[in-house]
Amino acid sequence: MKSLKKKRRMQVLALAAFALIVATVTIGYSMRGGINFFRAPSQLATEPPRPGEVFRLGGLVEKGTLKRGQGKVIMFEVTDGGASVPVKFAGVLPDLFKEGQGMVGTGTMENGTFVATEILAKHDENYMPKEVVDALKKQGVYEPPKS
Repeated sequence: MKSLKKKRRMQVLALAAFALIVATVTIGYSMRGGINFFRAPSQLATEPPRPGEVFRLGGLVEKGTLKRGQGKVIMFEVTDGGASVPVKFAGVLPDLFKEGQGMVGTGTMENGTFVATEILAKHDENYMPKEVVDALKKQGVYEPPKS
């Protein structure tokens, strides 16, 4: 009788260990390409995205590049000081969106242009996403907000 209980306990422990390993591998596999919050323009120049890959692009809206096209289509360039990426967005921009400010957009690359489906802008005068600040500091072009 004791050996049957011991055998069942070992089977349950083995099954639990197997389930834990499968869960860990599944989570790791699903997160393999989505751990970064966004990519900077310099990263896109060195590591282009796969065709059709949805990702986030972050940086500063380059001054002098904001152009409004037909209807709701807006074109501008995003820079991190090391490289620039043209962006096309069809929709309504956030109220605080403007040139020289930080932004993060979600979308795909099509023929060298980032086609955004969503644009996020800073929410107050001093806010910029931490990842954008870190990327700008890495390029040596970060200017802290003036108090």
